Amino acid sequence: MAKRIGIISDTHNLLRPEVLEILKGCDCILHAGDVTKESLLDQIRFLGNLYVVRGNNDGDWARGIAKVLTFQIEGVSFVMAHEWRHLIGQTEGTNVAVFGHTHKYFAEQAGHLLWLNPGSCGYPRFGGAVTMVVMEVDGAEYYVEKIDFSSGK
Repeated sequence: MAKRIGIISDTHNLLRPEVLEILKGCDCILHAGDVTKESLLDQIRFLGNLYVVRGNNDGDWARGIAKVLTFQIEGVSFVMAHEWRHLIGQTEGTNVAVFGHTHKYFAEQAGHLLWLNPGSCGYPRFGGAVTMVVMEVDGAEYYVEKIDFSSGK
């Protein structure tokens, strides 16, 4: 059965209502770090299975959260870290590598591996867009949709 995954990063304690509305329709939520305050996770924890990694701006409260996390949803394997450099040497046998930190959307297929940064759905940097990703996973197949709140796309 297909699963809908909301992928966010770099919220920096800002959960926009439009982001929350999309997350409500998801079975799983991936947060690629820089949550900033645990209270933000409390707002989304009940929406579905939550996978989260610690970012460079996550304080003492996040010490128990992994820097690198590997997991599987349906037939798709993921590895996630806040900074892409923490994924080096961690991607073997993985379909999707999720990271954040740059606040800029990025998606590139490199052989068997999709490198994916949902961008920031909190505070954009350097005049960037406010973005997130919705991924549909059905068996070993997956489809990625970029949601750009800056342009309405």
